[in-house]
Amino acid sequence: MDAKSGGTTDKKTAAGRLTVGNKNYDFPVYSGSIGPDVIDIAKLYGESGMFTYDPGFTSTASCESKITYIDGDAGVLLYRGYPIEQLAEHGDFLETCYLLLYGELPTPTQKADFDYRVNRHTMVHEQMSRFFQGFRRDAHPMAVLVGSVGALSAFYHDSTDISDPHQRMIASIRMIAKIPTLSAMAYKYSVGQPFVYPKNDLDYASNFLRMCFAVPTEDYTANPVLARAMDRIFILHADHEQNASTSTVRLAGSSGANPFACIAAGCACLWGPAHGGANEAALNMLGEIARPERIPEFVKRAKDKNDSFRLMGFGHRVYKNYDPRAKILQQTCHEVLNELGIKDDPLLEVAMELEKVALHDDYFLEKKLYPNVDFYSGITLKAMGFPTTMFTVLFALARTVGWIAQWKEMIEDPKQKIGRPRQLYTGATRRDYVPISRRK
Repeated sequence: MDAKSGGTTDKKTAAGRLTVGNKNYDFPVYSGSIGPDVIDIAKLYGESGMFTYDPGFTSTASCESKITYIDGDAGVLLYRGYPIEQLAEHGDFLETCYLLLYGELPTPTQKADFDYRVNRHTMVHEQMSRFFQGFRRDAHPMAVLVGSVGALSAFYHDSTDISDPHQRMIASIRMIAKIPTLSAMAYKYSVGQPFVYPKNDLDYASNFLRMCFAVPTEDYTANPVLARAMDRIFILHADHEQNASTSTVRLAGSSGANPFACIAAGCACLWGPAHGGANEAALNMLGEIARPERIPEFVKRAKDKNDSFRLMGFGHRVYKNYDPRAKILQQTCHEVLNELGIKDDPLLEVAMELEKVALHDDYFLEKKLYPNVDFYSGITLKAMGFPTTMFTVLFALARTVGWIAQWKEMIEDPKQKIGRPRQLYTGATRRDYVPISRRK
């Protein structure tokens, strides 16, 4: 297939030609503002009777989007054109939420109004507390979150009409505001402590930390270093282009499902250990290593092609360079450890020693297996007091705004249609039913 690239944004630049046997098929080629050109094969089946075959959709653009851009080779992540490093250093999470939802950074007036709207939607319906009582006490917090997010559609009927822009806006604000409350409730339920109501005079991260760690018997004030670290973790995880969970949200939304159901679908997908559960898997791996002196043994196993063991928290499917999020979180991680004075935690000792090995060992450098965002977020969250079962919940909390922004963009796209991937069928061909009495 031949294609000539051009520089005109969002317009046809050339024709891509597919030759099969003695037949030629021409398809338009489009250029985005940055990134690879794409070949529009929407009419391939109609013209040729063939599908493309792309397991994992790694060479397929499933949509057109203006939200997030990743260049894995260069280690670049942009939200609406802004480098993630600048947003994490200079902004806060709600400013990032505004940017992802509306496309521009807010003015001071717009920021104050947005913060006000989010803060006034943080409470959940009181009957939700009874809903939580239906779960077992030892339920994984992520299982509780998937169920409770889906249940929001049963409590907020006035924001499920996706054809109404006003209802879409209300649903978006509600999800961003209520997901920290639901996440904290999932945590409190798992440890047998009473739920803590949100406080509107606190910032987003401090409010969340208070709902997680405050108890009725004593006052609680969030440590500003920890609150800033939490806020940065939220920013770094807010969106990541068309990953598995985001694609799930878009696919669910393409059917016309209500936004709460779509976000619940995203949460369920995120729960997988290859996706949002990676930071939990990284901490579990550190627990398996247990002691710094055992690191050489596990590094040797990781290098052995015949050993199934993998070092979790190193390398990334998209980033073939250093994950830009990991650079920021590495600094944040060490700030948290210094603030808390943690020096004798065996797991963190293993993590810090493993980090040194990965940043200096020739094998890791050649393979570009740098510590990734899951490695540092896992260490940071553990130091802050979160159990590993909460890690994916926190990821879902942060990613909710990205899911909502992607869902909103899809709904407002006049070209969007229900998702319907095709397949390469390799099963039995047509055969006739045989009565059970005649089967052998």
